[in-house]
Amino acid sequence: MGSSKEQAQSNGEELEIMRHSTAHVMAEAVQSIFPQAKFGIGPTIENGFYYDFDLPRSLIPDDLPLIEAKMKEIIASNVPFIRQEVTKEEARRLFASQLYKLELIDEIADEKVSLYQQGSFVDLCRGPHVSSTGEIKAFKLVSIAGAYWRGDEHRSMLQRIYGVAFDTKEALLEYLERLDEAAKRDHRKLGRDLDLFSIRDEAGPGLVHWHPKGAVIRRVIENFLTEELIKRGYDIVYTPHIAKLDLWKTSGHWEFYRDYLYSPMEVEGQEYIIRPMNCLGHILIYKTRLHSYRELPLRYAEFGTVYRYERSGVLHGLSRVRGFTQDDAHIFCRIDQLEDEVVGVLDFARFMVDTFGFTNYQVLLSTRPEKYSGTIQVWENATETLGNALARVGLDYQIDPGEGVFYGPKIDIKFKDALGRAWQGPTIQVDFNLPQRFNVIYIGEDNQEHLVVMIHRTLLGSMERFVASLIEHYGGAFPVWLAPLQVKVIPVADRHLDYARRLEAELKSEGVRAEVDARSERVNLKIRQAQLDKIPYMLVVGDKEATTSTVSVRLRSGEQLASQPCDSFKEIVKQAIVNKVKDLRL
Repeated sequence: MGSSKEQAQSNGEELEIMRHSTAHVMAEAVQSIFPQAKFGIGPTIENGFYYDFDLPRSLIPDDLPLIEAKMKEIIASNVPFIRQEVTKEEARRLFASQLYKLELIDEIADEKVSLYQQGSFVDLCRGPHVSSTGEIKAFKLVSIAGAYWRGDEHRSMLQRIYGVAFDTKEALLEYLERLDEAAKRDHRKLGRDLDLFSIRDEAGPGLVHWHPKGAVIRRVIENFLTEELIKRGYDIVYTPHIAKLDLWKTSGHWEFYRDYLYSPMEVEGQEYIIRPMNCLGHILIYKTRLHSYRELPLRYAEFGTVYRYERSGVLHGLSRVRGFTQDDAHIFCRIDQLEDEVVGVLDFARFMVDTFGFTNYQVLLSTRPEKYSGTIQVWENATETLGNALARVGLDYQIDPGEGVFYGPKIDIKFKDALGRAWQGPTIQVDFNLPQRFNVIYIGEDNQEHLVVMIHRTLLGSMERFVASLIEHYGGAFPVWLAPLQVKVIPVADRHLDYARRLEAELKSEGVRAEVDARSERVNLKIRQAQLDKIPYMLVVGDKEATTSTVSVRLRSGEQLASQPCDSFKEIVKQAIVNKVKDLRL
């Protein structure tokens, strides 16, 4: 009898095989509708599959039900998936009109290639597949997107159809419901509806403009984090947004990350680039004077905006941009301090993630990539240190082979939002490379020079991506302390405006973000608008409230609280802000 873990792994493999088989059925259905179709690739992805096509016309959403209907016919026919091996020459003849398949065939090292056939449809594929199309259970085509062939923007733009597949109709329905909820929480939609940010074509793709309300959220996060940084012994620094190209050549970024760097600009005969990272500025600050072993560790932190060239096809709202601000820090320490410093960062990271309401997260320890700097021994020592630190704080983790950065291994913490989706969060990277390249030293107890060890770390990641995760986690209904506007004061009639404005002033004097809705509109309309704006508290004030110095409190959920004195309400809001609670009734 196998273990439950082995059983789950087996079920997962079976589901992946079924999903890949569904992709082949979709390709056959597309070919039946578009006989001139050229086929790219059709792999499985999380929860489903996709296939890339070169078609005679652009697909529209109305095409998906037609393709689905044809797929159901193919599944109902219950034809077998048949594997065969042929020589590469035979495969080239078979796919003579399929230029993308020919390219794939040319890249196969073996003399023979495997094909899979269901009915009259044949595809180049390693497999495996289910026995027959009738074994495919529940599926749904969900979207259409553009995709460059092989991810290269200089190659053909293909049309990608995404689908999902599950082993039961119930599982499919549950997933589609989550997908519908995810669409409602999409930070791009909510960012527009709540007037938080925009990305303007006039400025360029992937460049974010923070509107006043979005800027409030960002400022609150930065102020809170700054206070915590100072408590934990960090020094706040600021560094330039551009630097000489030679600096980035010395660091290795020009060699390892050139595809993501913006082109150099010439200034007074010197080449400069806009910074892709903040670390070199912090190194230059450290190197302005000699440091003793007694001064270490030194922790420099900066909300540093960086710029990286991301292809337009991967840009996505706030979560994938070209200009972003990292809550970045670099720790300069001795080798004997390294493990303790990593433990400190892990504790800090957990505190931040928990404070913002993310209670579930996944921890990954990323090891040496194919292209790396330094010796294997140094890499192994650094990786072991990270593992020891994780064990000390009691965090379970998985190894992520080959996903370290070129200068050292790293720990990634991916937190899960309300829908169970993972977001990139804290990152902790050990670096022996840059200290060596820039001769970043300290004077040891033996009065000799020693190289420092650097720790690169972010707690929230990029501010843009983190705010995107918050928007989707809370569906735009932020906890009181993060809400751009915390209280909307709604006078019943114009004669109640003076009292409403006095309340607004009192709340603002207590540090509460409050605003009067002075429009000449019906009270119910004002309440409805405040709910749509997801404002935590609404204070409806009329004759009774003005006479008794009370407020009638409504929550954005529509719940009506008991009428109460103004001072009592102010204490409720202040406590909710200070304690960062999510229950508005506290």
